[in-house]
Amino acid sequence: MTADPPPPWPPERRGGPIRVATIPHTGPYVDAVLPAAAVRVGAAAEPSPWLDVAHLDAHAGEIDVLHLHAGDAAVAAVAGQCWAETARRLGLPLVVTVHRVPPSGRSARSPVEARYEAHLEAVLATAEVVLTLTPGAADEIADRYGRTAIVVSHPAAAVPDPALGSERGLVGLRLGPPTAGVPDAWGLARAALSGAVSGGGRLRVLAEDERHVGRAVLELAARGELEVVVHPASERAAQLQELHVAVLPEPPGTHSRDVEICRDVGTLVVAPTSGWSAQQWSEVVSYGTDASGWLDALSLTGAVAAALTRPMPRPADRTWRAEQRTAVQDVHAAVYRQVAADRLSAARQT
Repeated sequence: MTADPPPPWPPERRGGPIRVATIPHTGPYVDAVLPAAAVRVGAAAEPSPWLDVAHLDAHAGEIDVLHLHAGDAAVAAVAGQCWAETARRLGLPLVVTVHRVPPSGRSARSPVEARYEAHLEAVLATAEVVLTLTPGAADEIADRYGRTAIVVSHPAAAVPDPALGSERGLVGLRLGPPTAGVPDAWGLARAALSGAVSGGGRLRVLAEDERHVGRAVLELAARGELEVVVHPASERAAQLQELHVAVLPEPPGTHSRDVEICRDVGTLVVAPTSGWSAQQWSEVVSYGTDASGWLDALSLTGAVAAALTRPMPRPADRTWRAEQRTAVQDVHAAVYRQVAADRLSAARQT
């Protein structure tokens, strides 16, 4: 589905910016898609004050659009049925971008996933417009929640460093905090290491906190079987740029910012089948997981070895990426203008 052409801006607001409350207030994706015709309202605080129903009630007249980026478990713990009903009662146009679709069948086994599922059901039932990032996610949203989602691309997430080279045969396994559906670091490292060695390469484990690596993986590094690099978050793009292949064990149903970084810097990706990484970019080699995201170790080993036989892709064309970002911002501007105009029209009729 694509956005319809926006209607004329109502006389009451003509010439002024569209006032948007985004949740979260800021972030790489939130900042990239915000159109020039919009201005963010509210404090840059976490958690967002707009998640407080009392704040929402008191400040509803200060905004034209409420835009929730759904995917954070902490947000889901707050923005449930009551929050969605408050937005509806106040007549606030709610736009929801779905960044993560919870795996089907996991809710009964995971309280966190059950809470997120309930949150998503509530906000999607209230939303005026639903956005997401891949056709696969849009299909899942239609099947499970009965909503049609507009598919928008993920804009550029990094700029390659022209002074930084990449090493052929170097495989990087990026580890984050333990997450539901992501296999343990030890199992991932063993399978990725086997694939790297089979493909004539070597393995580097990347983490922003040593606690995400685990003792067993650190012991492999001490024996010289792999390398561990703990780096600040600001160096993520540079670390991924140095690789031939990046293994990204994303949680099920998640859109990956790291895939977009790899596209921007020119690094092949190995990612699980439990998400839509292969729909984000053509240079993704998939490895097998079940519906819950649990690892098929042999599949990961084979995917890494196969990826090492492929040439390193060129970094994404910067001009094309800039045009893509403009197009995504145009879609957001059209959506904001449409829902804001609908709100004013409804107010005139009451």
